[in-house]
Amino acid sequence: LRRETQSGKLMKAGHVHGADSTFVARSARRRRRWRVTRLLTGQALGYIVVAAGALAFTLPFLWMVSTSLKTDQQLIHEEFVSLIPNPVVWRNYYDALFGQIPFPRYFLNSVIITVVPVAANVIMSSLVAFSFARLNWPGRDIWFMVMLSTIMLPALVTMIPKFILFVKLGWINTFLPFIVQAFFIPGGPVWVFLLRQYYMTLPVELDEAAIVDGAGYLSIYWRIILPLSKAALVTVAIFSFESHWGDFMNAILYLRTDELYPLTLGLYYFRTESGIEWQLLMAATMLLVIPSLVLFFVAQRWFVQGIVMTGLKG
Repeated sequence: LRRETQSGKLMKAGHVHGADSTFVARSARRRRRWRVTRLLTGQALGYIVVAAGALAFTLPFLWMVSTSLKTDQQLIHEEFVSLIPNPVVWRNYYDALFGQIPFPRYFLNSVIITVVPVAANVIMSSLVAFSFARLNWPGRDIWFMVMLSTIMLPALVTMIPKFILFVKLGWINTFLPFIVQAFFIPGGPVWVFLLRQYYMTLPVELDEAAIVDGAGYLSIYWRIILPLSKAALVTVAIFSFESHWGDFMNAILYLRTDELYPLTLGLYYFRTESGIEWQLLMAATMLLVIPSLVLFFVAQRWFVQGIVMTGLKG
């Protein structure tokens, strides 16, 4: 190291010739190779870890797809653990759609208790976030902290009081508990926080210019803030859709009639006296998952942009 340091100093001063110059050049090449090797090794290890995590999360999904295309005999024998069905039975999806359960009716019920609450969550969360981000009113920051503190409140704590309230209102065995509470419980504080963070990135001068032109706060919200917040709104809509589309707990609490069941409850009817018909259950589950996959891939660009712009990235 002493020799390399001295050689470097001499080289800078223009006094390095012959063997010393060759030694310094070789040392520099070795350092560059070491840095490139370390960089490539780190990237390779990162890709390996990400690939292993992706495989761990994807394997159950692949098993579900494989099981939905198998026969009864394959599920009974050792082919149960195989990911490649032989033969491939596409009829399982037809039987899941038009077989044991009224799949279209359950699907329509799931759409009703999902689309309306999603719209309500997006509207109410955006309004509350607009108030916290763009309006100045007494105690705004204090109430914002109070709202954020409710994140620590588990859903199980409010489950019984809400159930008692809906019983007294006579809303049990209707879709009203799913729809009404979506307007008064705007998706929880996380979505309000997400939208507030996004609104705060928008220039305040836009509001001031609109006020000068005679616009009110609702006009600013509707004509300026919402058109500029598509990415954040799509992100909230995706989160809301996922929470309502696969909602099992509220469905089993508030619904009593078979005609009102969503898909999450309808899957239970694939149980028979002889056991669970796994191939039909997995086929119906795949049909339940497909809308979520389609929504995510269609809105993926806005979803990623919304997460990045709101400051929730890792």
